[in-house]
Amino acid sequence: MITQTDCLQVREIAIALEKCKYRFLWSLRRSKHEDELGPTSDYGVDLREVLPDGFLERTAGIGRVIGWAPQNEILGHPSTGGFVSHCGWNSILEGIWFGVPMAAWPIYAEQQLNAFQLVKEMGLATEVRIDYRRDLRMDSGVAVSSKEIGQGIRALMEESGEKRRKMGKLRDISRNVRMERGSSHVALGEFLKDVSANMKKA
Repeated sequence: MITQTDCLQVREIAIALEKCKYRFLWSLRRSKHEDELGPTSDYGVDLREVLPDGFLERTAGIGRVIGWAPQNEILGHPSTGGFVSHCGWNSILEGIWFGVPMAAWPIYAEQQLNAFQLVKEMGLATEVRIDYRRDLRMDSGVAVSSKEIGQGIRALMEESGEKRRKMGKLRDISRNVRMERGSSHVALGEFLKDVSANMKKA
């Protein structure tokens, strides 16, 4: 089922992407509704039904709209300049691992806190919208305007030199901890030794 809110938000994103004129790869999946279990799914319809008239033709030279996306492969590609994220923990870790600056657009639950930390406390991301009161108001039908989305995208791509530097530094740290004698490598070794010693005592 495609709701009116879904269509409205998709159109606002499309308008922002077209006006910004940056190259893009848009993983477009419909939102999950309250009565549905499991992950979100692709639209399963002609994308022209939810996108503005002529959008795919006008943006054919600069962007692609796809369903499910291999996020690690995309983030790891050298031409990826930024990542608009709902700020789930896995996406944050993947963005840091590849050193890709993010624009935060949290939807619900802990994503709001994660986004607040990334943007306000750590200075690692720009903001599309952080609205930590949204869950309390329960007004999930509110669409974010194309103007607001565009501002977030432009801030990500044009004003994030310091954020890119910080993200690159975090990328190097996160990779170093996994190398031999890195803190994660050492901690895992100590854990395995402890488990092995306790198994021998049992």
